[in-house]
Amino acid sequence: MEDRIVSARRQTEDDPQLEVGLRPRSLKEYVGQEKIKEKLTIYIKAALERNEALDHVLLYGPPGLGKTTLAHIIAWELGVSIRVTAGPAIERPGDLAAILTNLGHGDVLFIDEIHRLNRSVEEILYPAMEDNALDIIIGKGPGARSLRLDLPPFTMIGATVRAGLLTSPLRDRFGVMDRLEFYTPAELEQIIMRSADILNMRTEKEGAAIIARASRGTPRVANRLLKRVRDYAQVKADNIITAAVAEQALQMLQLDQKGLDEIDRRLLLALVEKFAGGPVGLDTLAACISEEPETLEDIYEPYLMQLGLLKRTARGRMVTAEVYTYLDLPPREDAQQKLW
Repeated sequence: MEDRIVSARRQTEDDPQLEVGLRPRSLKEYVGQEKIKEKLTIYIKAALERNEALDHVLLYGPPGLGKTTLAHIIAWELGVSIRVTAGPAIERPGDLAAILTNLGHGDVLFIDEIHRLNRSVEEILYPAMEDNALDIIIGKGPGARSLRLDLPPFTMIGATVRAGLLTSPLRDRFGVMDRLEFYTPAELEQIIMRSADILNMRTEKEGAAIIARASRGTPRVANRLLKRVRDYAQVKADNIITAAVAEQALQMLQLDQKGLDEIDRRLLLALVEKFAGGPVGLDTLAACISEEPETLEDIYEPYLMQLGLLKRTARGRMVTAEVYTYLDLPPREDAQQKLW
């Protein structure tokens, strides 16, 4: 699954330094998520005028939509430093205590995959977020005592794929909660043109539009596809990404103009050919195409539902009428009755 070119999750081939170079630095440069940008602009300006730390922020949504980028932009807009870590990397309460005690006034602490924090580590965050204090237990057994350290005001930004994965006590301590939405093709086209300019790659608007339509509404996928199309243009074309070059490169990658690859088509075909369009249970469908149920639910289904090719019902997964047109198959009579 991680080898899919259209996977929104970070892969081993993704160069962190290159990703940082492609990231916008300010809210003005940031494309898309207009409602979130508008709210953050107000919150940041108010915090700066009061000379206070911004309230804690929780960003959630599918991977690859820009949660990490927004965290860096918030720190830049506030004019403070940012410390970046991930939930699985903080194994012991002492690790988090070391990070918190080294924060300056108003600094930003960004924790990616915050839903994967250990419970003992998470409990350290409660007084830190509410009271700017750190409770440390010194010693063990009957002689143990509690020591409270004061922390400077700081802003914690957490990122997760789903807010519901967080425990209620942690989730309730965030003053700002925003969900990032998938991007439109027009927004992705702007991102691709900007990235192509940074990469010094000549790209025609029509070529960028084709890449944008195949990017599954995700900037990370868009930038990854741009790099692969750039390779193709360099070797097979005149080092210019035109509409024809973009189409040929996507064909080489086995992607269609909707951004669906062989795995997506296999899932839809299984539903149509083996289950008459559904409904079918998630576990059964996952076993049929040799994938994990969690992988189907988190990686494949959201985009197929966004395109209107798949729907979830109380009885299971079903294809929509558009699937038969997409796969160039005649609708089955029994499937038609279920669909309509």
